[in-house]
Amino acid sequence: MKLSFNSWAYNSFPSWLPSYTLDETIRRIASIGYDAIEIGAASPHAWPKYMDESRRREINQLLDEVGLKVSSICPGLGGGPGLNPVSPIEKEREASIEYYKELVDLAHDLRSDIVIWVGGWRVYGTSKEQAWEWSRSGLTECAIYAADRGVRFAVEANSSDCDVIETADDILRIIKESGQKNVKAMFDTCHVWYRNDPLLDYVKKLEKHLIHIHIEGAVVNSERQAPGEGGRALKHMLRALKAIGFDGYLTQESGLFSRSTEPDAIALQGYENLTNLLKNL
Repeated sequence: MKLSFNSWAYNSFPSWLPSYTLDETIRRIASIGYDAIEIGAASPHAWPKYMDESRRREINQLLDEVGLKVSSICPGLGGGPGLNPVSPIEKEREASIEYYKELVDLAHDLRSDIVIWVGGWRVYGTSKEQAWEWSRSGLTECAIYAADRGVRFAVEANSSDCDVIETADDILRIIKESGQKNVKAMFDTCHVWYRNDPLLDYVKKLEKHLIHIHIEGAVVNSERQAPGEGGRALKHMLRALKAIGFDGYLTQESGLFSRSTEPDAIALQGYENLTNLLKNL
């Protein structure tokens, strides 16, 4: 298992502060010792339309210099910016699919093979069945586009803030209904705990499809703590992942909701905790 850090804590999404350039973020995450960075696809880091060919080459050169890989691309969706793949506004759905395809190209150009699929959230008046169909059809279209570029979609159940794909069973269902071999699974420990579900259930249910994981500690004052903090035991889950031969990235996605967060501190704390946990399995 390899360690990655999601760049939201250094980005201006979803909180505006603190905020660092992508170049500075890459240098700081590499200096801590992580194997990779999960890049949040929002400005000032990697909004696709602001990343022309020369900029992508610059980022690849920097990644090579510091010895860091890109584990994955994380979408920056949001009702305000106007991106929701199950919006009742047709133009917004179309823009969301276009954005996901841009993320596929970005992942390919930055030598990553994973884009995370967030299924969207229902606006009042949209039925669960209609939202599901929009999410499924959008994912299928994007996965077909991604297949020729060697990119996979990792479906995430965002139960604390989305209501279309919420459980491991939802992930398995949309993987099957997409009919695409490059549609796989991931889970986020925070969202699993939000539902009071056991982590081990997600490992067992998603085992054959699991390619990526978001990992955090407990939520304190609405902020995700570093993995291993806040009384959340992760060792049992890590043992189960080791037993099934999981060799993907454990990506810390902490410190993203408050300007009071010190990104370097939470990134370092998470790295040290996870390194010790993996060493002592």
